Amino acid sequence: MEIDILIGCEESGIVTREFRKRGLNAWSCDLLPTSGDLPQYHIQDDVLKVIEEHPEIKMGIFFPPCTHLAVSGARHFEQKRKDGRQQQGIDFFMAMINAPIEKIAVENPVGIMSSVYRKPDCIIQPWQFGDPYQKTTCLWLKNLPPLFPTKIVDKGEFVTFKSGKRHPKWYADAFIAGKHGNLRSKTFPGIARAMATQWG
Repeated sequence: MEIDILIGCEESGIVTREFRKRGLNAWSCDLLPTSGDLPQYHIQDDVLKVIEEHPEIKMGIFFPPCTHLAVSGARHFEQKRKDGRQQQGIDFFMAMINAPIEKIAVENPVGIMSSVYRKPDCIIQPWQFGDPYQKTTCLWLKNLPPLFPTKIVDKGEFVTFKSGKRHPKWYADAFIAGKHGNLRSKTFPGIARAMATQWG
């Protein structure tokens, strides 16, 4: 098995599918089994191990967990620094960006990596790519151009919680349903298509 494009930390297969639709040899990789429709192109394993075992990989697009890095969880940062969870998140992120691969993109929301590492190369929103939702997404790039918007649409609905915090309705609905972690980590289809068409 040879891999040209590795989509790391992606259990959904959304980005992988877009590259595959364009005839490109892309594979997803995650510790979880895929919830997508291309299980034959999913590797359930440690992404760092897969990178080490496949030196032929030409492009890596990585979605490392943001749980210990995103500013949305800043109230827990002190404890996470003390017990080492935040450093583990930083180390894993940096392992992605420093992987021995020619072209790399690492995705994360707004968080501490902008100061711990460097500012992202571009910041995008789903509504810039045809999906009417707000989700600030940062991309750190190596030998890849910033994504440019493909279709500007409405930003979607927002709701305000009793605490006074304002969130996009899609995220608030997922939070109430207890599924915000999984849903927030998924890539919106428009961004996935843009990655495949502009980088593929």
